[in-house]
Amino acid sequence: MPAVTIRRAETGDVGRLSDIAYRAWESGIFPLLTPRPGMQQYEKARLAQVVVETLNRIIVAQVAGVVVGWCSRSARRAYIPYLFVAPEVQGQGLGSMLLRRMESMLELEGASRVFLETPADNVPAVRFYENQGYHILALRQDGQASHEPFMSVHLEKRLLPFTGDIGED
Repeated sequence: MPAVTIRRAETGDVGRLSDIAYRAWESGIFPLLTPRPGMQQYEKARLAQVVVETLNRIIVAQVAGVVVGWCSRSARRAYIPYLFVAPEVQGQGLGSMLLRRMESMLELEGASRVFLETPADNVPAVRFYENQGYHILALRQDGQASHEPFMSVHLEKRLLPFTGDIGED
């Protein structure tokens, strides 16, 4: 695989990030749901809105100048709500790279733990996070009115927070 660059998201990435999120959702989560009229259009619009609203908290993975994945974090706590890799390049370590970089950023801010969640039926995602050192904390019912409820796995990973001074030159 060519060299991977991880950088902060930029305004010009919005369309590509939305597309990656929707295609990853469509291939990984949509098959777990009972299809309903308008569900796919709703999710496509929701994910596009998420990208716009959280762009300043997103990092992207780029291969040969093309954005192929992204990861975001919560503004108020050590929580990773989204990690998406384009379906055609999944399994090549890009998700692991994004996750490790986001964890490092949180450690530099002093976080001692990081949390995330994924649908319980998305076994490949649960295994991926467990392989990255995450531990299952709980299962709970999740879902929105436009989707049927499903079980969500809540995971946690202990971090090694940075406690020194990050001075400027």
